[in-house]
Amino acid sequence: MAGAYDEMFLPTGEPRPHCLPFISAVDSLGRAELSQRWAQVERFVRENGMVYHAYGDPSEAVRPWDLDALPLIISADEWKQVSHGLAQRAKLMNAILADLYGSQTLLTDGHVPPDLVFGHPGFARAFHGQHGPGDRYLHLYAVDLARASDGRWWVVGDRTDAPLGMAYALENRIAVSRMLPSVIHDCQVERLASFFIALQDTLRDLAKTNRENPRIVLLSHGPQGPSYFEDAYLARYLGYTLVEGADLTVRNNRVMLKTLGGLLPVDVVLRRLSDQYCDPLEVRGKPGLGVSGLLRAERSGNVVIANALGSSLVESPALMPFLPGLSRRLLGEELELPYLATWWCGQEGPRNHVRENLDSLSVRSAFRVGRVDQVPREELRAADAATLARRMSEYPARFVAQESLVRSMAPVWTRHEPRAVHVALRAFIVASGDSFSVMPGGLVRVAADSSELDLSILAGEGSKDAWVLSEGPVPSVTLLQPHGKAELRRGSAELPSRVADNLFWLGRRIERAESATRLLRPILLRLTGESERAALPELGELLRTLAAQGQIEPGFVVDGVKDQLPAIENALPTLILDVKQPGSLRNTVAGMFGNASLVRDRMSIDSWRIVLRLEQQIDTLARRRGVGLGDVLELLNAMIINLAAFGGLVSESMTRAQGWRFLDLGRRLERSLQTISLVQDLLLETDNHETAAMEAALEVADSAMTYRSRYLANLQLPMVLDLLLTDETNPRSLVFQLAQIVSHVDALPRDQGQPLRGTDQRIAISALTKLQLIDAAALHNAASGGVRSKLGRTLQWLKLQLPRLSELISHKYLIHADVPRQLADG
Repeated sequence: MAGAYDEMFLPTGEPRPHCLPFISAVDSLGRAELSQRWAQVERFVRENGMVYHAYGDPSEAVRPWDLDALPLIISADEWKQVSHGLAQRAKLMNAILADLYGSQTLLTDGHVPPDLVFGHPGFARAFHGQHGPGDRYLHLYAVDLARASDGRWWVVGDRTDAPLGMAYALENRIAVSRMLPSVIHDCQVERLASFFIALQDTLRDLAKTNRENPRIVLLSHGPQGPSYFEDAYLARYLGYTLVEGADLTVRNNRVMLKTLGGLLPVDVVLRRLSDQYCDPLEVRGKPGLGVSGLLRAERSGNVVIANALGSSLVESPALMPFLPGLSRRLLGEELELPYLATWWCGQEGPRNHVRENLDSLSVRSAFRVGRVDQVPREELRAADAATLARRMSEYPARFVAQESLVRSMAPVWTRHEPRAVHVALRAFIVASGDSFSVMPGGLVRVAADSSELDLSILAGEGSKDAWVLSEGPVPSVTLLQPHGKAELRRGSAELPSRVADNLFWLGRRIERAESATRLLRPILLRLTGESERAALPELGELLRTLAAQGQIEPGFVVDGVKDQLPAIENALPTLILDVKQPGSLRNTVAGMFGNASLVRDRMSIDSWRIVLRLEQQIDTLARRRGVGLGDVLELLNAMIINLAAFGGLVSESMTRAQGWRFLDLGRRLERSLQTISLVQDLLLETDNHETAAMEAALEVADSAMTYRSRYLANLQLPMVLDLLLTDETNPRSLVFQLAQIVSHVDALPRDQGQPLRGTDQRIAISALTKLQLIDAAALHNAASGGVRSKLGRTLQWLKLQLPRLSELISHKYLIHADVPRQLADG
């Protein structure tokens, strides 16, 4: 674009001096090598599940993160000047907040119009009078920057509420460093870890108790919020407990974390919620968000909130024209960073100027509330001049007008030739001691249309890594640094009940998906094989078992279906891949993915990638047209491998704390129920005990190899039932699952003053004992007695008791509701 500053090249077409080392290094790699490396990075981004909520998208759907291969490169000298200006601006914003929520001399002396403060819809009297440690209101701060055609960085917006984007900046760096590790080293790019170390130090120093090892939680909006990926990523990276409002409560003016082991005091809350939603008792709030009594606990000095509630007041663009005077008044300094010329229409002089120059100015909302403009920008962009003038006459204080700025441009990598796009940079600042530290980099967003970035930095089409060059070699930095004293511990009591609930159901749905996959695979192998259906007597039983699971209509039979339904071969792919069909494989995987997303901060990166891959594999196939049984069979084979990998990670990599216990407990309960149904539907509720049916049961239960190693080809029902039900050496048997359930239930937190076993323990022990007392005669008699045999009656009793046990555990540990009498009494 004519007049736009080029970030990488001079007007003569030559590279800018500080970009020359990078360009030389990339040229030496060659396009083919760079393309191959970039394909690996794109796969890394997909596997990590990097997503974001697009600005202004009414569907609130998440979108995949689009990262460019070419970084935005900033010289050391230039960033030193910008950093100094950013730290000064942070200091000024904190001083303004301290005054407006304190003595308010800026209002009485006329430096800030009272209407700008008291007319702000986000101003709440409940926020007045807060005093954070050291009068620190602003712990994290972000500034949106744009480089103008004169080559200078200009401030276009402030984010003082709960700034977003830090984790994306970090993830961008990790992804690009995988692609260009030697280039980053040779170009002497500053590391980002020092910024996060400063953040950890600041939050730790805020604690008024437990200074050496305070309990810090990251308060998230939850999975429906605009920044949940970032919240989970930051919590895991910084080592904090990710919580939602329902995970916290206030008792005796102390914020407490609800855990399986009871209530634990919280020292510091790093909030990601807008201050408007943090305390529904004293601010307007939203259902399900925030913590009632949070402000009261802070006033009592029992918890510190970062940023202080009410800090969103100064991110209003209406404050911009007053900042130079406020800087001289509060800091005794001139404001270093230039800002877009801004006129607040709440004053007569500026309002008249805006009316006279309306065609050349950009009209914006004067106030932001809960991260949203009071007057939506899309609405203002669509309005004509007459409409804008009328609205400003009606509510003048709600509007500001700003000059336009031609944003700089930078190249982005494409499969063919690089193309130029407009650039926006969000810089991050953290309180550090008596001053502020600036991240040596930031979040870069790009768009072909500069006006999209004017709406919001998250409205851009893609992102870049920001490289700030160092003046010398860059030392390695790590967040894993010793500080204070720590006691040896085994496990952790800090498991919120909500997290335990999601881990429990993640385990159940993982196992449900595996059971469905292992049942579907032999069915599809038989349907796609060469044998005639008449030669496959077990196929009808397998289909009936599939119907009992809810995956197909009960009307399906081996020779066809109801008259109104298509043939089984044609219908099965659709039924398997229909996400709206309760019980379908895709519906189960979607529920599994939902549970995993809610506990992403508790999962290892490898475990998360497996779950994400499972969801992506079935979703990709479901979007294809003309899917046949062969395509589904290929999917099932891949899913079984991934599900087995997940089980291996759980078994070998998770510490035996309560999180693992609830995940495994869910798996064992679900596998028990699936095994009971398999035996009942395929072996006991039918008069057909042909070899093929027993072989199919062993195949579904993943026990065929074990059976052959013991009995060769001699298939007999008592031996099959023993292997699937009562063999304590078979990790797939029912008795093995029940033994694990007893162990897990015994280890759950409970009242140590209660001398007798709880109802949940009694049910678990009774189930295990009842199955262990089955003798060889019962196994042999099952062949003739079926469901009416002793074994059949035992399985039916277990099928009723295990869901009751699941409900008891949920009521007692997960949802903390009173146990219904019918569950307690049995």
